[in-house]
Amino acid sequence: MQTFLLRQFLFFFFLISLSAPLSAQELSIWTIKELQELGLQANGLVQAARSQIDMAEADVISARAFPNPKVSVEAGPQSKRLPASVTGPSDNQREVKVSQPIENPFLRSARIGSAEALVDARQASLNQVRADLAAQLRIRAYELLLRQEEAQMETSIYDLMKEIYRRIKVSVDVGETARFELIRAETEVLSAENRMEAAMLNAERARVALVQLTAGALQSNFTINASLSDPVEFPPLEQLRQEIVQANPDIQRLEAEQNSANLRIDQQKASVLPSVSVLFTNFQDRQFMSNTAGVSLEIPLFYRRRGEIDNAIYDSARIRNTLDYRRFEIGQQLESAWQAKEIARRRVEMFEGGIVTEAELALSIAQTAYRLGERGFIEVLDTQRVLRGVLGDLLQARFELQSAAAEIDRLRAHYPKEHTIE
Repeated sequence: MQTFLLRQFLFFFFLISLSAPLSAQELSIWTIKELQELGLQANGLVQAARSQIDMAEADVISARAFPNPKVSVEAGPQSKRLPASVTGPSDNQREVKVSQPIENPFLRSARIGSAEALVDARQASLNQVRADLAAQLRIRAYELLLRQEEAQMETSIYDLMKEIYRRIKVSVDVGETARFELIRAETEVLSAENRMEAAMLNAERARVALVQLTAGALQSNFTINASLSDPVEFPPLEQLRQEIVQANPDIQRLEAEQNSANLRIDQQKASVLPSVSVLFTNFQDRQFMSNTAGVSLEIPLFYRRRGEIDNAIYDSARIRNTLDYRRFEIGQQLESAWQAKEIARRRVEMFEGGIVTEAELALSIAQTAYRLGERGFIEVLDTQRVLRGVLGDLLQARFELQSAAAEIDRLRAHYPKEHTIE
């Protein structure tokens, strides 16, 4: 009895969560695009990636800074060693030295360019996080729709099994049907009830996963203004291939990192040139004052930064090889997602083209024949299972179509960028 009451409670709770607003809050309705915008604004991973851009821009400020001058002051008493008539009076002396490094313009431009390229790389990383999150939000939203459709389907099957059970029970009570049929029908009712409860819980789990991606900004009592049957449209495959090479954030990040690595090579090579510092010295005592100026050169004679240059060259080669591989890999991911989309589309067209209609018609005929006493419970059960399998496959094919579309949009970084906060 307690198990039955618990199942009824879960059933009514699910119906309320689907159709009725909570008393404390109004029911909110969101489109897929609005969910993506909300998640992109609220998710902490996006904020963390944006902080990486701020850090890279701060590094550019450091790279553009000029070297500071060095100033030293020396002072102390001057003691005489010979008679005053020979050396003059005893007094203090003071010496001021100023050194200003003159930065190599080639080294400076390479350092600044490398830092600026890293800003572009961090921006591309942010775009990649956004694209990944937007795709996840879209997939989770359609998964919630899938689970809700499955729950509604299982609920209708449960209602059907209960109606058949009621009819069989009446027949058993009047002695027209063996009690074995009632036991079999009761088993089917319990099985349908268990599937219905599992489908309801899966729908709630999908709802929680979607709320989690929005970092709690999305209230739990929401509905999605979308359908698994939403149209999926894309440009031709060849156009997508060209678009992804230019728009994919991961490719953009690696290209920016390679540019930065090449400029680091130039920076290390430019550091081999002699570094220059301008010197100025002022010396004073009681009797004399002198001003001297000069130039200081640091000549890399014994060590010409071979290790640093080789390290930068190998790092650039590493990034270049990674970039070549990622271009190939992303191209293959596009091909795979496109084929998955086409397969899912053909499956949807196949199911919608007559299979579902025929399965529904077969069930209707079996139910009518059962009510007239021309067919038994087994025939109804078999046709119901066929229809349940066909409907489940249709829902799964629609979800796979939307998932493939989300993957293609992720690869080409297609998401509502214009509404994100910079």
